[in-house]
Amino acid sequence: MKPRGHSLKWLRWAIVPLAMLLPACVAFGQSDNAMAGAGGVFAALAGMMTFLLIFGLAFYIYLALALQTIAQKTNTENAWMAWIPIVNIFLMLNIAKKPLWWFILLLIPLVNIVIGIMIWMGVAEARGKPSWWGILIIVPVVGLIVPGYLAWVD
Repeated sequence: MKPRGHSLKWLRWAIVPLAMLLPACVAFGQSDNAMAGAGGVFAALAGMMTFLLIFGLAFYIYLALALQTIAQKTNTENAWMAWIPIVNIFLMLNIAKKPLWWFILLLIPLVNIVIGIMIWMGVAEARGKPSWWGILIIVPVVGLIVPGYLAWVD
């Protein structure tokens, strides 16, 4: 009987960026003092944080552009609200034609998953797509594609 896999698969995704940044640790961490190892660790952490910041910023721009496009195509007022962090949730509620007090439900753990799916289902219906596209938002990789599909595919 084969083992089903390792329980630490997520560790691979943490090691890959670290392995990519390891040459930077060696290059920037060379020193003759006792704290030479700390410089390499600091360089690795700084490089990883920079990578995550750039990736997070790119994803935020993608999501804001998609949400703004969806708002424009559904003739929802104030499409510019897609660029403001908490306010964009209210824009999504307007697009999905859900009550604004649902924002409070998004603050409750586990309930926010169900409400988030229902909001994305409403956004999909507002764009004329089947509501099951909203359910796909919880699928790990497909969830990245759903906002772009709802925004730019006619």
